[in-house]
Amino acid sequence: MDGTVLVADDDRTIRTVLTQALTRAGCKVHATSSMVTLMRWVDEGKGDLVISDVIMPDGNGLEALPQIGKQRPGLPVIVISAQNTIMTAIQAAEAEAFDYLPKPFDLPDLMKRASKALEVKRRASPPPRIAEAEAGAAGDLPLVGRTPAMQSLYRLVARVMNTDLPVLITGESGTGKSLIARAIHDFSDRRTLPFVVAAAADLASVDGPSAILGRARGGSVLFDEVGDFDEEAQARIVRMLDGMSDSAPRVMATSQTDLNAKMEAGAFRQDLFYRLGGVTLNVPSMRERVDDIPLLADHFLARAERDGLTARRFSTDAMDLIRAYSWPGNVRQLENMIRRLVVTSSEEEITRAEAEAVLGNQPAMEPLVGGSEGEKLSASVAKHLKRYFDLHGGVLPPPGLYGRILREVEMPLIEIALDATGGNQAKCADLLGINRNTLRKKITDLDIRVTRRRKLM
Repeated sequence: MDGTVLVADDDRTIRTVLTQALTRAGCKVHATSSMVTLMRWVDEGKGDLVISDVIMPDGNGLEALPQIGKQRPGLPVIVISAQNTIMTAIQAAEAEAFDYLPKPFDLPDLMKRASKALEVKRRASPPPRIAEAEAGAAGDLPLVGRTPAMQSLYRLVARVMNTDLPVLITGESGTGKSLIARAIHDFSDRRTLPFVVAAAADLASVDGPSAILGRARGGSVLFDEVGDFDEEAQARIVRMLDGMSDSAPRVMATSQTDLNAKMEAGAFRQDLFYRLGGVTLNVPSMRERVDDIPLLADHFLARAERDGLTARRFSTDAMDLIRAYSWPGNVRQLENMIRRLVVTSSEEEITRAEAEAVLGNQPAMEPLVGGSEGEKLSASVAKHLKRYFDLHGGVLPPPGLYGRILREVEMPLIEIALDATGGNQAKCADLLGINRNTLRKKITDLDIRVTRRRKLM
């Protein structure tokens, strides 16, 4: 790797790590905690690549991107941010960042992206755009997450939002499928045009398709839970799609059912399946993004406070319980549960007992979620792994996948085993079939909070 890299981050540790890694790779590095200093370096013509945080003491890395582009056209900028929301990914795309990485980032992955950016700069060609769009008004979307699955989803949303390809958004009920569709519309170049949600009832008559097109006027049409549409409604969608002109609306659809399985069973039209599936986005369930639960919880607590309710926070034990719950209703169920706790809790800190009282009235998820009856655990795991690869849209996941997957499996396994044994480490080690010292080491390495636990019923 060869070139000069400008690093801007207010975290001294990150500046040190990046400086050392880039220097060992053969680069010259200028590092600063000031956005003003970074912009001065850019104006002076320094640097072949910029790696910048978003929130700085004296400025904003995203807001500085247009100025950097004007002063130094073709200078690639990699944005790194602890604000792990879909808004950050889309704003980075709109500002024409070369790439975007959430914190905490994988250093080898960042180095690989930096090498690619420097190679693009050497070839004197403009950096590839993640997406092309004018800036739009930010909405208060509960689409937050730092897990790899959510970050991959954000990148795919940014890439497809200004294409004309139909989009099929899949996922369990309550994961936010319609929010993803709305975000694609609201941040696309169609955002000033109507966004029409069409249900099966809208296609009950022969005139249904033309009425939908008349309402959309070139904007976006979302067929909500298209897997529930009957055969006649499906046929009318096919005829509508086949007859659309160049000024037709962008078409999206959501489904919580496996359309491929329904198609093979003869319950969903094959021609409609392939017309809707130009790009497929899968929204992960809460069980696939457990590490995002604290972020979502904080988001909903803050939202409740903005709505005039009492400010609350979760105790460590309460959060442990919430992380261990299966959340069959996903994000929607979590939001409703938190809002109820905000209203009913007696103190500022929500206790584990209060969370247990509310969760005791919530539905539990059956084992082997998402699998058919009698499905082996290995088959269920294989489905989740394939979904993870699919979320990267044909691009390989970041390096270090083996270790990340083992950690994703090992952490909940130990946490659940500890819960099942009431926090008794000797019993837990015996249950897992490992040495007690090994269990202690794993608890430390995985940063698992060890508290007095109760069996989850």
